[in-house]
Amino acid sequence: MTADMTPPPLPVTWRPRRARVIAYGMAAVMVVGALILAVILPEQFKLPDRIGMVLFGCAVAAVLHLLGRLRVEADERGIKVVNALRTHRFEWAEVLDVNLAEGDPWPKLDLADGYSVGAMGIQGTEKARSRKAVSELRALIRARGEAPDHD
Repeated sequence: MTADMTPPPLPVTWRPRRARVIAYGMAAVMVVGALILAVILPEQFKLPDRIGMVLFGCAVAAVLHLLGRLRVEADERGIKVVNALRTHRFEWAEVLDVNLAEGDPWPKLDLADGYSVGAMGIQGTEKARSRKAVSELRALIRARGEAPDHD
């Protein structure tokens, strides 16, 4: 990761590729499977049972959607981190740095208030893509934030 990388043009969005494919693929399998199962259930299962089966498939798909929607967005105003359960919005001045240590599942944004927030939208398992995304995000933080450059 080079410290002198040119920041990408804004707005920019980073999303995991594999996690989205798996999450939405499995969600489709769950909904279609629940529908098929509701249709082929024996006669002893009545309409409420069949509706419950479909609702269960949809509930599992909704949980999988939480994993499929992960992303990190950067625009003129700052950084938006969409994690599974929470969405965080930070102004550029609030973010000091981004770090992805070897073996971490996703990078962490170091904040001016001393806290850090995981950015699940950049998956550490996607080695080359995650390194590039972290480099681009770091370049944007240095170009737009108030943190001093430290090379």
